[in-house]
Amino acid sequence: MTIIPDVSRLALNDPGPEIHQTEIPDDINHAPDRYMQKLKLYATSLPYAIESNARMQDMLDFILRRIAQCVEAKDFEPGLVQWDSMITYWNMLKYPFPKEKRIRLAKLYFHIATTPGMPTQVMAVCADGLSNLTRSKKKLSIDDMRLPWKPIYNILREDLFLTRRQFDRRSQLSWCMGYVADLSRRFFHPAAIEEMLSTFLPGFNGINLDSVLSSQYYLLTFLPLTHPQSYLPMLCRLWESINSYMYDERMLQFLSRLAEMHVDPTISDPARIYDILDDEKSEDEGRPKWKQDDYHAGQTWSGLYKEVGIFTEHEWHLIMCKCLASMAIPLKDAGSLTTGPTADSSSSFEIGRLPKANWRIPSLAKLIVYSMTPDGASAPPSTESTPWCTPMTSGVSTPQVSGSVGDYLTVPLHKWGPSKLYLGGSKALDSLARLIASTEHFFHPTNSGSWTSDLTAFVKYIVYEFNKRWHEEQLSDCKVPLTRRLTREMRKELVKCLRTVVLLAVFSQDSSTVSNVQSALKSMSCMEPDLVFQPILERAIPSLEALVETQRTLSVIKALSSIVPAIVSRDIYYPGAKHLITILHLLVPGIDLNDPTKTLCTTTFLSEVSQYIMFGDVTSSEGPEASDVDISSGQITLDDDPGDTIQLKLSNEAEDALLRDSTGSFASWVASFIRRVIQLLENLPEEGPNGSAGGTTEVQVVDAVTGACSQICVHLSDPLFDLVLNMIFDYASTNVRSNAVRAIHQLVECIANAHPEKTLFKFLPFCVANIRTEIEHGASSVRTTSPSLPLPSDATLHWNLAILRGCVYKCLLVYKGELLSLLTLLRDKTFSKRGYTWSGKLLSSALITLTHTYPIENKFVNPEQWNDKEFQRNHHLYWGKLFEPGEVKISWHVPSTEEIDFSLQLFRELVEPAMTRLDLLLETCSYLSFVREAFSGIPTLFKEFISPDVLQSMLASSDIINEIPEMIASIEPLASGFCLTDPQDTRYKYITKLRRRFGEFLHAASLSLQRQGEENTVDAVQMLISSIRTYLLEYGDSKDSYYVNTDQYNSEIDVTRQYSGQKVWPRAVFVRRARFYHSSRLFWNSIERARGPLENSLLDDVVEWSMWHYPLWSSHLQVYDGLRLRALPALYKALQPGTDDDRMKGALWTLNISSFEPTLVPEIIKQLLGCHHNEKPSIQNCVSTVTDTCLANFSEPCYLIYDVKNAALDESLLALKSCLSFNKSEDSITIRAREKRIERVCLMNEEYNRTTRAVLEIANDTATHWRYAIVAVRVLRTLLRRDTPTSPSHLNLFLEKVCDSDPTMYAQRGIMKALRYIKLRSYCQNPAALALFSQINPLQCNIPIEGSYSATAEILTNFKLRVPIRSSETLDLSSIYCDTLHQGWLAWSGTLAAYKPPHRSESTFEWEPSSAEALSCLREITMDADFWKKLSGHFAEENHESTVVQDHISCVKSIFQVLGDEPWDLLKPKLEILLADQDKNKQRAAAELLAGVLNGSKHWPQEAQDQIWQWFTPYIKKTLDQSMKTETVPIWTSFVGYMFHHKDPRRLQPLVEHLVEQFNSMDYNGPSSLESVKVLALFRAFYTELEWKFISWSDSTMDRFWREVHSEHDDVRSHVAEIMAFCNGIKWQPKPASLDVEAFVRECREMTDDADIMGIRGTYHTNRVLELVDNFKVWREQRLPGVRAYQSTYDRVGIVVCRWLFLSVHSTDAISAFDYILPLMPELFRFTEVNDNEELVRHANVLLFRMCGVAPPRSMIGPLLSAIFSAIQTSPSWKVRLKALPILQVLYFRQLPLISESEVNDILDVLCQCLDDEVVEVREMVGTTLSGILRLSPRRSVVTLKDRFVKLAGKIQLPDRVSPVYNAAVRQRHAAIIGICALIDSFPYTIEKWMPGLLTTVMLEHTHDPIPISTTIHRCASNFRKTHQDTWHEDSRRFTDDQLAALSTLLTGSSYCKCKL
Repeated sequence: MTIIPDVSRLALNDPGPEIHQTEIPDDINHAPDRYMQKLKLYATSLPYAIESNARMQDMLDFILRRIAQCVEAKDFEPGLVQWDSMITYWNMLKYPFPKEKRIRLAKLYFHIATTPGMPTQVMAVCADGLSNLTRSKKKLSIDDMRLPWKPIYNILREDLFLTRRQFDRRSQLSWCMGYVADLSRRFFHPAAIEEMLSTFLPGFNGINLDSVLSSQYYLLTFLPLTHPQSYLPMLCRLWESINSYMYDERMLQFLSRLAEMHVDPTISDPARIYDILDDEKSEDEGRPKWKQDDYHAGQTWSGLYKEVGIFTEHEWHLIMCKCLASMAIPLKDAGSLTTGPTADSSSSFEIGRLPKANWRIPSLAKLIVYSMTPDGASAPPSTESTPWCTPMTSGVSTPQVSGSVGDYLTVPLHKWGPSKLYLGGSKALDSLARLIASTEHFFHPTNSGSWTSDLTAFVKYIVYEFNKRWHEEQLSDCKVPLTRRLTREMRKELVKCLRTVVLLAVFSQDSSTVSNVQSALKSMSCMEPDLVFQPILERAIPSLEALVETQRTLSVIKALSSIVPAIVSRDIYYPGAKHLITILHLLVPGIDLNDPTKTLCTTTFLSEVSQYIMFGDVTSSEGPEASDVDISSGQITLDDDPGDTIQLKLSNEAEDALLRDSTGSFASWVASFIRRVIQLLENLPEEGPNGSAGGTTEVQVVDAVTGACSQICVHLSDPLFDLVLNMIFDYASTNVRSNAVRAIHQLVECIANAHPEKTLFKFLPFCVANIRTEIEHGASSVRTTSPSLPLPSDATLHWNLAILRGCVYKCLLVYKGELLSLLTLLRDKTFSKRGYTWSGKLLSSALITLTHTYPIENKFVNPEQWNDKEFQRNHHLYWGKLFEPGEVKISWHVPSTEEIDFSLQLFRELVEPAMTRLDLLLETCSYLSFVREAFSGIPTLFKEFISPDVLQSMLASSDIINEIPEMIASIEPLASGFCLTDPQDTRYKYITKLRRRFGEFLHAASLSLQRQGEENTVDAVQMLISSIRTYLLEYGDSKDSYYVNTDQYNSEIDVTRQYSGQKVWPRAVFVRRARFYHSSRLFWNSIERARGPLENSLLDDVVEWSMWHYPLWSSHLQVYDGLRLRALPALYKALQPGTDDDRMKGALWTLNISSFEPTLVPEIIKQLLGCHHNEKPSIQNCVSTVTDTCLANFSEPCYLIYDVKNAALDESLLALKSCLSFNKSEDSITIRAREKRIERVCLMNEEYNRTTRAVLEIANDTATHWRYAIVAVRVLRTLLRRDTPTSPSHLNLFLEKVCDSDPTMYAQRGIMKALRYIKLRSYCQNPAALALFSQINPLQCNIPIEGSYSATAEILTNFKLRVPIRSSETLDLSSIYCDTLHQGWLAWSGTLAAYKPPHRSESTFEWEPSSAEALSCLREITMDADFWKKLSGHFAEENHESTVVQDHISCVKSIFQVLGDEPWDLLKPKLEILLADQDKNKQRAAAELLAGVLNGSKHWPQEAQDQIWQWFTPYIKKTLDQSMKTETVPIWTSFVGYMFHHKDPRRLQPLVEHLVEQFNSMDYNGPSSLESVKVLALFRAFYTELEWKFISWSDSTMDRFWREVHSEHDDVRSHVAEIMAFCNGIKWQPKPASLDVEAFVRECREMTDDADIMGIRGTYHTNRVLELVDNFKVWREQRLPGVRAYQSTYDRVGIVVCRWLFLSVHSTDAISAFDYILPLMPELFRFTEVNDNEELVRHANVLLFRMCGVAPPRSMIGPLLSAIFSAIQTSPSWKVRLKALPILQVLYFRQLPLISESEVNDILDVLCQCLDDEVVEVREMVGTTLSGILRLSPRRSVVTLKDRFVKLAGKIQLPDRVSPVYNAAVRQRHAAIIGICALIDSFPYTIEKWMPGLLTTVMLEHTHDPIPISTTIHRCASNFRKTHQDTWHEDSRRFTDDQLAALSTLLTGSSYCKCKL
């Protein structure tokens, strides 16, 4: 059948659909490769031919050759950095990167990044390059490439933990190495796992959190994920023993990755290990072979599957406990979740230098979703209320009330034992449902807080990950076994499980919460629209109809936006579309200027909807109407869930008929919508000088409304478009609104984008006539050059100009005569700022339209389909259509010859005359604006070609200095849709010549304005700078910016994404992608711009204007190559004396840049330090800011990298070169590049030396201002280098400044750094070691050691031996010093790093000869007694320090370490004077000097050390005894701490002996506690610094201190508690058979879950705890009454116990505390009831609650519950029972996953018995506790208890009040009612089957019972009303009419009308 075209849609010269057939290069078009096919799709989407693959591969080879040459020449900066950027740019073009080259380049980048000494910037660049190359798992796998792990680890190990003298390192090396390790992990060979474990595990020491967290980081970052079967049980064992929030976070991230990866069983196949080539072993890496029979048994590998995913049930319960804790749900529990973060506070800052773990919420979601599998018996639907088993006969199931009420209620609960059932047949899903149910209440807006955002984010990620996995498993190549895939039942149950909480949180006022909910709803509506769509609709429609409170309206609009796919997509939810028109009508009032938020939400919904549908009436077409369709074939069905709404299930034909019928209302809706938009425009505020109406909010609203309008107009049918066009034309032609000028422009633009021909035909004649009329009558005749309020007389002109600008789109050739004439008039007759600016913008818009390449439509289907009559009749069947990439056909505007000619005509007849007048200076701003806008409208009119001469000039003057020209990267222009590409074309010559003329004028104008002076030139200069910017930068991507397109494309993807990994998208996404790819190609061409003499002159002009009194610097020009070198001389000149203040300030702000080429840094530092001549405060503040910015990235010069040998790097370089072609000329380039690099390094060294000398002069000059002196010293500290010796003058300055009065001078740090570098250069074995600060001390040795407990015990025992260690030829464990000891706790590595004793008389160190002069200078100054006099006086000056200053100590230590005891005799008398003076500051100075000398003497000859200690030993007793003044205690405490930090105590034997003796001999019960506290403070510093090394003293210390547990002094008792916790911590040690890594890992796999292999159970204090249990009984009887109670032994020891256990539960080994808490639990509860000691009560309460936040071993849950039950059931005090119940609640909530079903039943038993308690408060607390526990209990328990409570309430008859049994009867009935209320409260947001009956019969019957029964009922009714009012429209359907009447009576006391909550 022939289709006759619709003539009404055609216009004159209509070219028809512009779908261009692109010519595809043959090597792309016919290539079968998958990635070439992708490129073909990109190529097909463009309207012009792209380059062949062969050409682009040649370009890639060229870039790779340059990269190889850079690496070979060691030209890393700038060579490698800039050529790497070329790889990034090349990748933007989407050409395939050959696999072999990808592999070799990735390896090269890896080895560059892991070369010691590599500059951090180069490391970061290579790490990012490695990330880009290896991001795709399909493009590269371990089969293609392996990488070694040891190089990364070796750098990390050396860099992670800093010494105390490494204060000044801002290096990001550790972070960068961590990042590289994370990228490379999947290329580490799984055969390396054993070697990794042997390397990392020995360093794991649970006593030191830093070692725990660092070892964990190594384990979880390096271990290959593919084969975790050997180490996963071990990791989980470690995890459950550690109490640390940071540990949890990283572990959850790791496990989530494992869970996701191992749904595929083939990945972990052990056979794979042997199939993978093992070709990347480091030299120091082995391959130990461990026994693997326990997990490699069997021939067929079936995966890692266990009870729950890849986890055992024991591991899964631990994971779910951590998950629940991660939600940070606040309870009234005194902060029970703070134990982990508190334990983390003991970690050092270095751990923060590693990459942070991912946020735990997404990790948890992924972990749970990828653990879901059909692994259990399926339970009834999630809201089913039927019992899970057949009830017993009534005689058993419901016993008679023969005993107490509690006995009656609890008889059968514990007797059930049916098989376990799981929601959806999945254990993980069941766990998730329990978790959601337990946190349900915290989703409600009335109970929201910081936790709500986390909870909703968790839900969002759960559905996101589920949706992602679901679609992955639908793919044909999915490797997950069918029996382990997600099922439809699981999907349905998941949505049901989450639906309630999501619908609660949707009304939140927190923006992040709502955003999370929207995302969750979107995924859920795509998964199960039947379950989500209707509830949203039932909330939305009443809210929109009634216009309830604003927040609710916003919430429902946002909710509707989130389910747009379900509304419009026929594939997702067929019945959804029929509701669209109803929703649209209800949303019209949402366009409201008075409520911007509502307007933005409404427009978001409209924009999303309109990109999926066509707005058109199909009722007039042939087809069945709704009335003609039989809907009886549908049926009314109830979903499985009784809570789901009753829905009428119609056939698809019936749904289509209803939808067709509804489309008839589109016309009325579109009309009302446009009227509403026009009304909004009319009510805008008046426009300001800048042209915008109102503030930012109004601008956002107008943009949002017009954005929605544009999308709607694009998708209007022809009749509806004509309707909209006429409405807008009628409004625009009959109104002039000065407040809506900008808005009318945008509105007209909307319809012009949809149908430019009709819009232009309608508006252009009208606008042209009006504009001419207005100009003839004087509009825009008043000259203005600055923004100002427009004159009222100009309003009509501006209105019509705005409309015309909106119309200018696409088909302008028809009206070129009118346009040319009009533009000429506007050019000559508009004189006001707005008039000529908008006239210029009109011209710019016209030129962009004519000369740019862009898609011309954005409909939801292809143009040919849109124009198809069949589609027009049945477009509703295509709503929500998604496309494959190859199905999309895009219509482009490609400039035709006529359009190009018209553009050039505009330049000839408009722009050229204007430029002539400008040249004659007859006009300025108005004409310049016109010309500027013209040139800004042709960014793609011609392709720029750079001539060889200009290119040579550019290379010679590039900002990349000291580089050969061949190594300066440049680009080759590519096809990007430029109109004129032939330089010989006369049109090309004309426009380029005219543009050059424009540039010459700008330079001349700039010179003229500079000569003219500063008066009345601001506006002209601003226009000039804008014009220069246009000239220099408006090319290629200026109007279609690459970065803007990137954001828009990503935003489009985010909005339309329905699930991760989506392959089909709305057509708009592919249109946006094509635009984005086009802009990428434009961006490529704009990377490099021609910079000839004219451009240089303009850049000079800009620099000059940047120093003007009115700042006009354009930051965009900073990217212009060559600008920096041209600018710096002029800027430096402006900093010289005699310069005008404003000019100097402008120069300074222009210099405020953070990064400079290294050779330029010295000069700018000298210039900035020379600015002290101008003392004006504003100038000095500016100098300070610029200096901080410039020095922020000024790092120590170091060129060791050029001397570092890396064989692996050389090999990878050769491998890359082997796949590239090199000729002799290329080899010569490499040689010249190497020579240039050597020359550049020499030049930089010279510059730094010259800078050092210059800055030294400034620092030594007494006239230098103190501010500049501080900066000078800071610069000089940075200029201290480890790769070259320090000059004597350099060191001399620090020695002179060390006594400077300014404390921020930090000269002592310079001394420390210089002397430390001397040590490093002397004892680093090679440049790589020096780069990593890895020195080998002459005394350092490695002792072989066996992996046994005896070796560990021997080492620890040796620390206490008093036998002095002397130098000997044989080395054993008793003849070495061990300063740090982390090994031997978990395992031994085979060797122990230790130190030999120094020689008796010979010096240990021999310093490098090259530092002899510096050492001579040091010796000369420090051998002067005056130096030490000044230094000691300086240290003793009064300051605010209450402890020793580490910088002071380290400074003195450095001097004595280098010079030995030479200065000692000079310092000794000064020390003796200071020690004798009791003044606080003198004591601090003495402590600092003394600590420096003693630490510096560590490796002196033994005789010299002995002399020092012989002198100091008498002073120890004089200084560190009870006679210390209180104010000096912190000083000497910090002194002791510094001395013992990482120190073998045998090095400090006299000090150890004094501290221990003083501790043991002290009388802690003396008249004053001050003396005791002094001793204990020193002793605490001693043992806390020793950590594990203190273990030999722990037993004797506890024996001595245990006697003081009831000391008279509270301070002493506090120390007792601390040392008890400390000793318990250091006594913790795992219990494998031997301290061998293999044995430990194997035992973790083989031992049962209950086995305590980690030794975490607390046993050290067991005897003391049992002693306390017995003693407390006696002490309780002896307790003093009243105000003297605190003096009682009972109270004193009670507080000690609480403090000790409190510290224990906040430590890393918190789990061990439970073994001590359990025996003491009865006493702890007794502590809570004492009424005369608030401190004891507070400590006990806090402890009991905090205890609940620590996950106990599974075996201890039962005893813990029993202890709480005992307190509840047997305590005679009702207060104890009242306080124990909340603790039970908290424990149940926090440890829910660990509590078994039988234990839940035990809890219910106990609570039911307690309902009969005599105290009302206890009964009510029982009810509260019961409701929380019932919420997560088996349904059979709920149903059974309901029956019993009802029967009990009915059986208990109330006698007369005078009856003796009256109170008992009331109590029993109250018990039943509380139970019933608990049942109702346990389901706050749902209506169970049995609930209406309870509410309307039992509770109503007892409403008027005596108090407290009636009170309880009324409270329950009130709660019911509050929790169900939002969903009452659904919940009310569960009640019959009679029940509703009864419920009304219960709630209000009246049944007059139908109940409304």
